[in-house]
Order: sequence, then structure tokens, then C-alpha cells
Amino acid sequence: MEDNQAVEVGEDKHPVPEGWTKPPSLTDLKTDFDGAKADHDTQVAKIQVWLDNLNVEGAAKPKKVKGRSEAQPKLIRKQAEWRYSSLSEPFLSAEDMFDVKPLTWEDAKSAKQNGLLLNNQMNTKLDKVAFIDGYVRAAVDKGTVIVRTGWVNKEETVTEVQPIYGFRPNPQLGPLHEELAQMKATNPTGYRFEVPEPLQAAHDQTMEVGIPLEPFINGAEEVEVVKTLKNQPELVICDHRNITIDPSCEGNVDKAKFIIHSFETSLSTLREEGDRYFGLDELNLSVAPTPLSSPDYESDSEEDTFTFKDDPRKKFVAHEYWGFWDYDGSGIAKPFVMTWVGDTVIRLEENPFPDKQLPFTFVSFMPVEASVYGEPDGELLTDNQKVAGAVTRGMIDILGKSANAQTGVRKDALDATNRRKYETGQDYQYNPHIDPRSAFHMHTFSEIPQSAPYMLNLQYQEAESYTGVKTYNEGVNGNQLGEVVAGIRGAMDAASKRETGILRRLAKGMEKIGRKIIAMNAEFLDEEEVVRITNTEFSPIRRDDLAGNHDLRVTVTTAEEDAAKIEKLSFTLQTMGPKMDFGASKMIMGKIARLQKMPDLAHKIENFEPQPDPMQQQMAQMEMQLKQLEMAEMESKIKGNYASAGLDMAKAEEAIAKARVLGSQADKSDLDFVEQESGVTQEREIEKVGVQGNLNLQLEDKKQAGAELRKYKNVV
Repeated sequence: MEDNQAVEVGEDKHPVPEGWTKPPSLTDLKTDFDGAKADHDTQVAKIQVWLDNLNVEGAAKPKKVKGRSEAQPKLIRKQAEWRYSSLSEPFLSAEDMFDVKPLTWEDAKSAKQNGLLLNNQMNTKLDKVAFIDGYVRAAVDKGTVIVRTGWVNKEETVTEVQPIYGFRPNPQLGPLHEELAQMKATNPTGYRFEVPEPLQAAHDQTMEVGIPLEPFINGAEEVEVVKTLKNQPELVICDHRNITIDPSCEGNVDKAKFIIHSFETSLSTLREEGDRYFGLDELNLSVAPTPLSSPDYESDSEEDTFTFKDDPRKKFVAHEYWGFWDYDGSGIAKPFVMTWVGDTVIRLEENPFPDKQLPFTFVSFMPVEASVYGEPDGELLTDNQKVAGAVTRGMIDILGKSANAQTGVRKDALDATNRRKYETGQDYQYNPHIDPRSAFHMHTFSEIPQSAPYMLNLQYQEAESYTGVKTYNEGVNGNQLGEVVAGIRGAMDAASKRETGILRRLAKGMEKIGRKIIAMNAEFLDEEEVVRITNTEFSPIRRDDLAGNHDLRVTVTTAEEDAAKIEKLSFTLQTMGPKMDFGASKMIMGKIARLQKMPDLAHKIENFEPQPDPMQQQMAQMEMQLKQLEMAEMESKIKGNYASAGLDMAKAEEAIAKARVLGSQADKSDLDFVEQESGVTQEREIEKVGVQGNLNLQLEDKKQAGAELRKYKNVV
């Protein structure tokens, strides 16, 4: 740990971080541990009863009675086996478990990157199948699953021989450096990952000196390189016996002030964590609590007495306290973590996780009021399993106590000689006074009363009505609710709704885990983490892009829900019929294929483009040409009609003009006739002659005046 100093706190003496004026003491934390142990032990005892009934062990195993059957049907286990696959398949059937959506438009890029990274980590970094199976089985068997989220970072330092590069001017590389400069400005990610490092260094030198430079190898050297072996989240399903939670949290883990995790480890394992733990060399392993001797730790291998003799591999128990404490005297409790082995503190620091919350997620199978723990189906089925076991043992005893296949012979039916023949399978003679039908008796199994199978079936039906889990060939059906479609639908809906409710709680737990992983990714990832999108494409993710507000969802679905959606979509296709647009039908068929868990077929349908039939295509072209010719013919006819109409209009105008001329001539003839008859024409002629005479006189007068004027000028 950095900036630590040894500070003595009461009886404890261990390094504490700088600024911790009131660090917690080991005694204080052990007091919390002991105070919460009573509630913890009570819950552990309950879960143990459920597990005993599940596996028919311990107190749930029938007691041995001489001459009696010890059979016990595993009714709870049978119901659980049907639960496992139905609850795990909705998580595993989807390729991408997490669906991250942005809350604002600014977070769209961050949400996309987080969804890509989360699903990649779940599919490639973590064993998704093993984790989901353990997650579901813990919830079904124990009623509660406890997941601890953490981060694994392993590095190693290796020595490599790397070339030493020099740089020399090369004017011919000028265009290349111009392209690199443009690429660096427009595509910095491609520049960093696609351009070799020597060329990048040469380009940087070129930008500084202004002369195109060329890299060349100028020797080699050995350098130490730090390689990252693992840098990923870690999900651990914890044993409920080794998790102690604050009993005052009122059923809300977010209100818990501490959670103590007991785990077994070794010096080698702790040293692999780097500088997280201190004082490991001072641990006295001879007095350290071992997994078999520690009263505060429950091991699954209690009967295993094997232990390692060497100190690095020797197993011992450590206790990890995650909680809140006012370690700086501000009056506000702040998150921290302390780990101790026996009476020695080996870790003390502020909570390293970015969300500053306890790194544990509790998920209930069936929630219990004011409790962080849930209940399994076994809590409901215990009495049914006991009754079914008693009835089964009774039926077995009836059959087992009978002398089945044994034959009884009357003593006086055979003499000694014929008795030997009878036993060896030969023909024999019986005494004449004996009726062989009454002398020989074959024992068979006794008939089991009909009340026994009826009682057994009653227990199975009641168990199925409790859980909603259907057996292979019978189970919950319409017979329980009426021989009608509504009854069958009601039974199916009741079972699917209960299963959907359980799935919602499990999905909510995965959402909480996903949010914790998002927070850790933003804090602990390398500056750039390359995540595979497809087989050929890679997307670099910057740590800065992982921050933001996201609406995180877990993709889960049930077979009943998928079947209902498929039915509705199929009905839509049938309703629209073949006249439906192919693009719309392609969308619906692709959705149906995805609901049927056939992503390859869905991808092909979504990207399918129908190829036209060459004959139909040629017929369509010919039909188009025919339509074009018909249109051209129609246009020609229209133009001809327009021309005929214009000619007719011209002829009509000509006829009108001629009619006007004839009308004018007729009017003129009529006017001339009237003027002739009335003498107007003669008067006009007379007036015209008079005017002409006056004009002639005036002309003569002007001529005489001109002649006189010329005579006068000549005289002068």
C-alpha cells in the first residue's frame, strides 16, 4: 500500500492509510462479526434444512428400521431439476445478455461501447454457462444467490529484445507523411493501430523538423516489458455459510453497513494480488486458522484431511470486512475494507471500487419480507415429500414382505419319492385322497390398496400446484381447472407468470451485477481495450467513453412468451396474405426466426433479396415496351386530333370572314340604292363639283398673284 505508516490502534499494530485519524480496530470489527453471528446461524440452519430435504440427507433421510423400506422419493429435487433449465435457458439462449440503452443522446456512444464490452466480457472473458448454471442452481436450491463482484489484474514483466530505430532524411517520403498527417487528424484510432510504431515515430520527428524522415534499424537492446495477463471483472458465487451481513439492514442490502466474507486462501494466492496485502511475511501459519479448524468458516470438503506442508500452498482462512467507518473523524462513515487472518491485519484501505458500494449482490428466489434472503420451492414442498415418502415406503413394504414366487405343498400330498421328482421338475404322482388344486399354492405380490396411489398422486399434484412446474407426461393441465380451453390457458398462464416473476428477480440481480461491472470497466480497464465485434472487425474502446448514464437491461425470455409472440406474428402474416409487401413480411419472418432461437436463419432472412425469374423479367420488359408503344400511339392520336381541331378552327374563321365580306357588300348595295332613290348621291356629286371648282379658282388666283410678283421683281 502507498503512503502507509504503522499506527498502533489499541492492541492492533498495522499500517493505515495516510489521513486516517480514527481507523477501525480489529476488535471493533470482530465485535460486529460476533453480533451478527446469531442471525447468520439461524438463516444457515434454515437453508441446511432445505438442502437436506433437496438431497434427502441428514434429518430428511428416513431412519433405518429393521425389515422396513428406507426409500424416499426426491420430490423437491425433481421439481428443482425442471426449474434449472427453464430458468437458465432464457439467459443463455440470447447471444448478448446485456442490452445497454442511453438515457440521453449524449450517452449514445457510451451506451453502445458499454453494451459491446459487457457482452464481450460475459461471452469470452467469463464462463457464462458455468456462472449462469451456478447462479440459477443456488437460487433454486437455497432460495438466495450471493454474487461477489471483483476485478482481476495480473501482469508479468518479461525481457524482450527490441530493435533500436534511427531516422534519416528521405524526400521521397514526403507524400507518405502528408497521408499520415491527414490520417492522424481524421482517423486517430486507425493511425494508432494500423501504422507501425517506427513509422509513427518517424512521422512525429518529421512534423518537428519539417524534413521527411525514414526509420531504419540501428541496433538492438534488451528492455523489460510489462505484459497484462488478465484485466477483467470477476464474478464469484459465494457460499451462504461464509457470508455474514449486517442484521439491521431491514432486508435491503443497500442499507447494510457491513458484509463479512470468510474465504480460504494461501500465501501464494495473496502474493499474486501484488501490493494489495501487507505483512504476509510476518504471518504465523502454525497458529493461522485452517479450513477444517476455523469455527467461522464452513468448507465443502469437511472430510478431506489433506493439507499442504509447504508454506506458500498451505491453506488458511481469512476474513474480509466490507463496510463503512468514520476513519477520518469527519462524522460521516465512509466505505473501506479490512482483511485479517487470525489476529493479524493484512489489508486496510478505502473501498477500491468506483461505485463505493459493498461488492455483493443478493438475489432472492421467493422474497421474504424484511429479509435479504429468499425461500426455495423446498419450503413449500417439504410436507408433500414426507407424505409421498411414507406412502411409497408403505407400498414397498407391502410388496417386500410377501413371499412372492414361493410355492407351498401340503405335507400329505406327496410321498418322499414323488417329492424329489416334484422338486427336480419331473412328472410325479400325488396321493389319491388329495386335491392338487388345494395341495399346491403359489405366492404372489399382495394387491396395493387404491388409496395409496391416489394419495401419492395427490401429493404430486399439490406440489405442482405450489410451484407451477409441470412433469414430463402429466402435471398441471386443464383437468385441474376444467375441461375447457380457458381452463388449460389459465393453468399455463399461472405457471408461466410465476416463472416470469422468478426470472424478473434473477434478471434484476444480473442488472445490478452489470452496473457494477460498468463502473469497474470505467476505472480499471486499460486506456484502450480492443473488443471483438466480428471475426474481422475490431472496435477500440477508450476508458473515457465508458462513463455516462445508461438504462441497462438483461435480455431474458421464456418459452411461453416466445411461443405467444410467434403465434401473434404468424397470425399477422396469415391476415395480410400474399399481397403483403415483401419488406414488411421479411421483418416479421426474421423476428419469428429469432424468437425460435435460430439467429443464423434470421440473419439470412433479414439480408435476403429475392432474385427475379428471367422469364418473368423478360415478360415484364416486353409488357413495359408494349405499354410505351401504346402511350406513343395515344400521344400521336392526340396530336392528330389537335391538328384537325386547328384546321377546323381556321376553316371556320375563313368562312366567318367571307360571310362578313358578303354582308358588307350587301349593306353597301342597299345603301347605294337608298341614296340613289333619295337624291343623296346627286347632291354629293353636285357638292363635289362645286368644291372642285372653288379649288380651281383659288389655284388660278394664286397663279396670277405669282406672275405679278415676278414682273415686279424684274422691274426693280
